[in-house]
Amino acid sequence: MRKVLIATLSSGALLAAGFASAATVTSTFNVSATVLKNCLVSSANLGFGNYTPNTGALTGSSAITVRCTRTTPYTVSLNAGTTTGGTLTQRLLANGANTLQYNLFTTAGMTTIWGDGTGGTGTVAGTGNGVSLASAQTLTVHGSLPDSTANQDAPPGAYADTITVTVTY
Repeated sequence: MRKVLIATLSSGALLAAGFASAATVTSTFNVSATVLKNCLVSSANLGFGNYTPNTGALTGSSAITVRCTRTTPYTVSLNAGTTTGGTLTQRLLANGANTLQYNLFTTAGMTTIWGDGTGGTGTVAGTGNGVSLASAQTLTVHGSLPDSTANQDAPPGAYADTITVTVTY
């Protein structure tokens, strides 16, 4: 009888192990990210070339490239430049204390001076298409160096100014 009892207990232990199931519990967590507004800007130099007084005005153009995150509204403004005495409505190129008058415009018709939106100047607005290189938006700066009396009286030499491009978004 002893043999039977041992066999029965062993079989019972095997049956109990076969009916035991693993317990599980679950939990969840959220994953999130926030896309921030961002803009990148670059610009190219504008050269008027050689000016010969009393032979006519010079024009030139330059490109400003803006890349902003998708749907981000932005405004591009230009400052008066670094030449002492220059203003948004009358920018100046300098060669030492000597100056040449010029200005920058938002369109090829040169009717709206590109400034900061004050004093009768305009800005250029846009909406971002994304910050990848493929979604860059190019804006053209149109420049004019008039054949004015002040410019005709300027002595020969190389004249320069530096403009700061600001993108507000």
